[in-house]
Amino acid sequence: MKKSWFKLARKCHKWLGYLLALQVFAWLLGGLVMSATPLEYVHGKHLAKRQLENPFLQDVYTSDFNKFKQYDIGLKSINFIHFLDTPVIELVGEEDRIYLHGKTGDKLGMPNKQQIIKQAKAHYLGDSTKLRATASLLKEGPREVGYKNNVWRVDFADNVNTTLYIQANSGQVITVRSTIWRIFDFFWMLHIMDYDEREDFNNPLLISFSTIAVLFCLSGILLLFQNTPFRRKRVAVN
Repeated sequence: MKKSWFKLARKCHKWLGYLLALQVFAWLLGGLVMSATPLEYVHGKHLAKRQLENPFLQDVYTSDFNKFKQYDIGLKSINFIHFLDTPVIELVGEEDRIYLHGKTGDKLGMPNKQQIIKQAKAHYLGDSTKLRATASLLKEGPREVGYKNNVWRVDFADNVNTTLYIQANSGQVITVRSTIWRIFDFFWMLHIMDYDEREDFNNPLLISFSTIAVLFCLSGILLLFQNTPFRRKRVAVN
C-alpha cells in the first residue's frame, strides 16, 4: 500500500479526532449513564403511581346516560374513573374531554389547590405526611410535561425533587418527574444532539457527527495496516 495513503489517513485521523473528541466522550458517558439507570427509576415508578385502583364498583355509576347527549363533542369512549372520594365518568370526544359526577351526571368543576395536593399525596409512594408539598397552576407546562396547557405542578421536598403533573380540569395524574429523569433527559439530549426539543433522532447535526465518526474509524482501521505483521519486510541484500 502506498505511503501517501497512510500519510493522508494520519492527517485525516488527527483532524477528525479533534472534531469528535468531546462528542465521543459525551456519547460514551451518556451511554454509560443511561444503561446504568433502570428505566423504572427514570419513569418514577418507585416514587408515585400514575393511576390508583378504582375503589368504586360499576353499580355506583348510576348517572342517566341520556344526559350525555347534551355534550356535542363527537363522543368516542366513556371511562369510569374516580377523583379522591368521588366517582367520575369521563366522556372522551374527538378533541375534548368532559368529566361528570358518576351518580348524578352533573358536570364537575375544576378541583381546587387543596384537592390537588391531596390527590398528589394519594399517588405519592413516599411518606407524604413528613414532606412539604407545594402546588402551582401553570397555563402552559414545561417541556418535561410536553407543554400541556392548564396543569398543576406539585413538588415534593424529597431527595430527588419528585414532581407530579396533574390535569387541572380533572385532577388526573399526567406524569411523574424527578432529578433522575432530568439527569437522564440531559444525557439523552447530548446523545442525540437535539438541544431544543430532545426528540429528533434524525437531526442534521447528529447525522453529520455520525458520518465524521465513521470516517474517523475507517482512517484508524487503515492506519492499522501500516505496521501490520502481515506486511512483507524488506531484506537487505549485500
